[in-house]
Parts: sequence; C-alpha cells; structure tokens
Amino acid sequence: MDLTYTPEEEDFRARLRTWLAEVLPTLPPQPPPGDWPARRAYDLGWQRRLYDAGYATVHWDASPTLRLIFLEETERAGAPYVGADFVGLLHAGPTIAAEGTPEQKERWLPPILRGEEVWCQGFSEPEAGSDLAALRTRARRDGDHYVVHGSKIWTSHAEVADWCELLVRTDPEAPRHRGITWLAMPMDTPGVTVRPLTTLAGSAEFAEVFLDEVRVPVSCRVGAENDGWRVTQVTLSFERGTAFAGEVVACRRVLTELAARARKNGRWDDPVLRRRLGGLEAEFRALWRLVQWNVSAAEGPDAVPGVGGSVFKLAYSHARQELFDAAADVLGPDALDAAQPWTRERLNSLSYSIAAGTSQIQRSIVAERILGLPKGR
Repeated sequence: MDLTYTPEEEDFRARLRTWLAEVLPTLPPQPPPGDWPARRAYDLGWQRRLYDAGYATVHWDASPTLRLIFLEETERAGAPYVGADFVGLLHAGPTIAAEGTPEQKERWLPPILRGEEVWCQGFSEPEAGSDLAALRTRARRDGDHYVVHGSKIWTSHAEVADWCELLVRTDPEAPRHRGITWLAMPMDTPGVTVRPLTTLAGSAEFAEVFLDEVRVPVSCRVGAENDGWRVTQVTLSFERGTAFAGEVVACRRVLTELAARARKNGRWDDPVLRRRLGGLEAEFRALWRLVQWNVSAAEGPDAVPGVGGSVFKLAYSHARQELFDAAADVLGPDALDAAQPWTRERLNSLSYSIAAGTSQIQRSIVAERILGLPKGR
C-alpha cells in the first residue's frame, strides 16, 4: 500500500479544505443531544451538502487514500460526524453494495448517499448476550413475504430510522450459523414497536425493537435465505474495520487538546502524565496505520475488510478508554462535572468494549482466524 500523496490527491485535499472553510461557518447550531428528530434532520442535511458538493460517495467509490484524506480533513476542521446516518452510510450501505442485487443497490444506495433515509441495526437480542449466532427472532416464509416475530436490543437510532438491517432465523433446525437470513425491514411496517433506552451518559441513541408478526417482502432479503451469517460477516467487517476510522482522527485531536489543557492547569509538570499522554500518542499513530491498512483492504466495489478489523476494534476500544481516563486525570475535580464533554465521552467509552462485538469476541476471532489457535470449548 503506497501512502505517498500524488499531485491529484493533494489537489483533492486542498479543494476539500477550501470547501470546508466556506461551508462550516454557514451551518446552523447543532441540536440538543437528546432531540433525535432534530439531530436526524441536521445529520441528513449535512449528508445532503456532501452529496451536492460531490463528496458523498467518498466512503464507497474513492481510493483508500482519498477516503483517508477526507476523514482527516473533515475531522480536523470540526465538520459534523455522520451521526444518525452512520448505520446506513458505514454498515448497511457497504454491505448492500457488496452483496445486493442491482435492483437493491438502485433502491437503497442513492437515498443513503443523498441524505434521505436513515438505517438502524437490528442484530443484538436480549437473550443472546454477546453471541450473535444465538439470536431467536424468527421469520417464516409466507408467499412473497417473511413473517417476523421477536425482539432486538441496542438498536442504534431506531426511533428515527426508515430501514433496519435485520437478522432473523429462517431455519430453526439448521446449525446455529446456517439458519440466519439478512433482511432490510421498513421501520413503518405494522407490528414494529420501538422503545428508546437511556444510557449511563443520559443519551437515548439506542432502543428496544419489538416485532409482532411483521411482514417483510422477500425482495428485501440481501443474499440467499439461510446465508445471512456470511452476509453478516461482511457487515461486521465494515463496522469493525473502517467505520471507526474518523474516530481515530478525532481521538488524536482530543489528545492534542488534552496536552494543551495540561500545560495551562499545571498538570503538565507531572512526568507520569506526560509519559501517559506520549504513550497514547504512539498508540493512536499505530491505530491510524491500521486504519490505513483496513481501508486499503476494502478497496473496490466488491471488496470488504478482513479480520484486521477485529485487531483494530480490540485495540481501539482499549485505547479510547485509556484516552478518556487520561482526560479525567488532566481535568482533576472538573472530571466530576457531567456537563464536561470529556466526562460524557469517558462514560460513552465504556460501551466500546461491547459495541460492534465484545472484546472477548474480537480476541476469539484474532486467536482462531489469525493465530490459528483451536476453538475454545
């Protein structure tokens, strides 16, 4: 992977910087964290601006280097994150691009890119713990529809979503990993009930979703029936391998701000703290190199990241928690103030060892698929 920049790539960076400098001052104030309808409108409005300016497809169609330049420049400029659009743009969209039929790509991908539709993820279940293959939500075939019954939990942005990437069990007699199907479910279908969940940080970006005889057209199935586990691995590869790329840049920016704060409040005089921040700087530099590798692995319309995504996810979850623990050290007593952004992020960082697959799951993947160790009993 050659990461030296060509004149064309440097021109892309310069044009993007100029555009960001012109557009960002014109954005309205961000809505309150708990107002999800307003946040949906804000996030999709930003996506539409990217689309109109020709930057919306950079996550899917651009070269790895251009994608990384885009992430670097938007994060450094303080541009809005994908927000409510993250499942569609970073998980479901790439999966459909890799696994969908031409008709499915035409139906679902343009609205995601134009900022017209929001997706949520219906994978986790209350009784399944961290074992995704233990899902119990059933779907039986009834003519041209699947009839779905069950429930999901930790469903990101379900209360404002138009579609759900949904895993269901279509063959209860098959081995656990072979009877699963990947569906795209319209969230306005009769029988879908959404109940928001409030997190420790006071936010409500997750929800429980209850499915009572919900009829989903067979045409909304991505991949073959009972082949959903393989399709899911594609989704999870994007989620673990490339979806957190922008966050690494954001964490490096936070680290710079922490060092500046420590110099102002006298904490910089502590050699232990300086060593801690220096170690984090080295760790995030290494993570950025791993991001570059994973994004490169996903190059091309049909390519997906490999198991390197699990290596990244495991290391990033730990590094993010360490970063915001260090922030509490820098803030001192102010770290107890829940209004402090870094305090909220510290609480949020606790979820990263669970979200997108627990750290235990990532260790098992690394052990079995990279190191070739035998499966645990």
